[in-house]
Amino acid sequence: MGEPEHVRSTYNDIHNLIRGVSDKIASEFKPDMFIAIGIGFFPARVLRTFLKDPSTKKNIPIQAIGLSLYESLPGTTAEQLGSEVVRTQWLGPDPGKTLLGRRALIVDEVDDSRKTLQYALNELQKDVEMELQLLPESERDSKRTKFAVFVVHNKLKPKLGELPPNIPYFVGAEVEDVWLDYPWETIDIDEHDRLAKEDKERKKTT
Repeated sequence: MGEPEHVRSTYNDIHNLIRGVSDKIASEFKPDMFIAIGIGFFPARVLRTFLKDPSTKKNIPIQAIGLSLYESLPGTTAEQLGSEVVRTQWLGPDPGKTLLGRRALIVDEVDDSRKTLQYALNELQKDVEMELQLLPESERDSKRTKFAVFVVHNKLKPKLGELPPNIPYFVGAEVEDVWLDYPWETIDIDEHDRLAKEDKERKKTT
């Protein structure tokens, strides 16, 4: 089996993809909190620029959670690697209180197997439900957190995880099942951008 095709994205590419979907997110969901999964903090920060309320000038807060599916961490076994989501960082001691009543947009850079997104959504919903149980029943529906998901890239492949159909799902771009090389993963950014430009020029001629 040969080396998988690599697709390189520049910072400008990512920025423009996020800008292109920002109006749709603003009109269809209007988040008042971002929950960034790992490197999803970068697209969340870019997205915040486009979703700032022009009347109040207030920034949407960004919370970060750490989840690992493919990264080897202390204490993880070979069997867990790539098959089990490991939580490395969460929303502090009272996550339910942080989330209650919010319109929370979960942000990640890529939807690959969907297992990480499924885990994040399920666990965050559990935190909310635990907090709701402390409220009078008459107040629970109005305080229940609404969630949505945004990814910069969605890989067009069979998914191992699932998201409920009632969860709004926003995508910057749909891509084939290729190896995505992001600019924040490279050491030599100039070489990365040069290769990305070559890739684009090559595709124009094929």
